[in-house]
Amino acid sequence: MSRTLLLIAGPSGSGKSRLTRTAVAQGRAVSLSLDDFYHDVDHPGLPMTPMGIPDWDDPATWNLDAAIATVRQLLLEGTAEVPVYDISQSKRVGSRTVDMGAAELLVAEGIFAIQACPAARAAGIDVDALWLDRRPTANFARRLTRDLREKRKTPAVLLRRGVALYRAEPALRKTALSAGFSPVSMRSAMGRVSSGA
Repeated sequence: MSRTLLLIAGPSGSGKSRLTRTAVAQGRAVSLSLDDFYHDVDHPGLPMTPMGIPDWDDPATWNLDAAIATVRQLLLEGTAEVPVYDISQSKRVGSRTVDMGAAELLVAEGIFAIQACPAARAAGIDVDALWLDRRPTANFARRLTRDLREKRKTPAVLLRRGVALYRAEPALRKTALSAGFSPVSMRSAMGRVSSGA
């Protein structure tokens, strides 16, 4: 069976998880959260922010090699054991088995999808890559609402991080497009996962 990787990228709060859930609910895809491949908070050498906490927006806090190996295994063998990461605790809390079954599309999303795209292509993986192009102010509001609801970090940390992410969005978009992502609206992306195009 031929399987394809669909990478979904976009700023935090842009709707990556929502788009992924839609593809899975339609029964044509299986999802993989790339955020589950973060290193634990006590991993040696994590980059730090001026606030004295790990810089979770730095790719060095993430295990690219493990993520690509897992994607490759899922596409080739149809099943893999993947970590379960708790963002509020900043550590891996278990694992789960992902089974592709009859699905031909593996939808993977997370803030480091941009880094995953060239690495996956270099590994010979068939990749379709979409960048969710949405208004930065709306992304900020969605992100803050979600993170407060889920108690991901303290409100002060979430607000400071949210402002930093807002300011970084233009550069992030430029990096994604340079890495091979196609900019699409949420409506267009929903259409693509629905049609399989």
